[in-house]
Amino acid sequence: MTEPTKHKQTFKGKIVSSAGKSAVVEVMRYIKHPKYRKYFKRSKKYGVHDETGQHKIGETVVIESSRPLSGSKNWIIKN
Repeated sequence: MTEPTKHKQTFKGKIVSSAGKSAVVEVMRYIKHPKYRKYFKRSKKYGVHDETGQHKIGETVVIESSRPLSGSKNWIIKN
């Protein structure tokens, strides 16, 4: 019997820092204020593993959750 595949979380963001096989990707989200019903931006930075090292600062990439690769990297670049 085959084991079902688990859904991996994905985000789209912009590379803000890159060094070697590591990168930092900033993901922007729009959140609705519970009382005033206005949308505003929130951002979060994720440590990402870039195996090839070919991605540059400013590129938009899709990141996917993975097993912990180091103390701060739990994501990989999908494309």
